[in-house]
Amino acid sequence: MAEVEFFVPAIHCAHCVHTIKMELQELNGVQGVEADVTSKKVRVKYEAPASPESIAKLLEEINYPPQRI
Repeated sequence: MAEVEFFVPAIHCAHCVHTIKMELQELNGVQGVEADVTSKKVRVKYEAPASPESIAKLLEEINYPPQRI
């Protein structure tokens, strides 16, 4: 299992965190999602077929464009 972390400046509240977790957990291969309002970081544990690129693409699609750390 691999892990990737992103900085997501658009995280402003608990609702943002909830939305990100719910959407990413539906992505095939994602095993766990942690998101934090204070640090604006999202950490994702995943395995194939998920990838850092597919995770980043989904974050962009739901209006939370990430920056890779």
